[in-house]
Amino acid sequence: MHGKANSILHDGLAAAWPICFGYFPIGLALGVLGQQAGLGPAAVALMSALVFAGSAQFIAVAMLGSGASVTAIILTTFIVNLRHLLMSSALAVPLRGVSRPFLLLFAYGITDESFAVNMTRFRQGAWDRWRALVVHHAANSSWIAATLLGALVGNLIPQGAFGIDYALPAMFIALLVLQLRSRIHLLTGLFAAAGAVGWKLLVPGGTYIVVAAVAAATAGYLLRRRREVRR
Repeated sequence: MHGKANSILHDGLAAAWPICFGYFPIGLALGVLGQQAGLGPAAVALMSALVFAGSAQFIAVAMLGSGASVTAIILTTFIVNLRHLLMSSALAVPLRGVSRPFLLLFAYGITDESFAVNMTRFRQGAWDRWRALVVHHAANSSWIAATLLGALVGNLIPQGAFGIDYALPAMFIALLVLQLRSRIHLLTGLFAAAGAVGWKLLVPGGTYIVVAAVAAATAGYLLRRRREVRR
């Protein structure tokens, strides 16, 4: 019994360590930015434990720093995290028949990185829900620890030092580039950028992210439908 548990733990951690290693510098930067936006270490750690979504947390911290309303922050992060519905739907196939309590525990830890690792291994075989669960919670633990550490040392780092202010745009530029797989993706990204800048210049407040995201997603969908109809 202990041997099987050790094997599950070993396999899960072996699959998770690259994620944990990658999370550390990003989580550290988020913690520093959170501290500089006025969040204490406990608040940053609690956000990481409850939200556990790097992109949403970076957006929330940036919007908090710019004085955006709570409604705008919730709506924006909700839209950004809608992709979790698609990832959860895909994972429902290898997890068919699993109990609801396990699914609740499992669903909490789904991220882009853990989804990619677990889906790849499920497809390759010799992978099970317990090993996948270890991946989720090892990644979650490293994320919380990194963001907490960043918040604790954030007051020791001057505002703007080490280019930390650039962490947020750099992260999203990198994520965006990885998603540009066709001309429609590129046009959608450009439309979102132009829409966000234009709306920001014309309308005060923090609604420009939500408006640009919804408008660009709609435009991208219509472009894809138009291309499919022409085929």
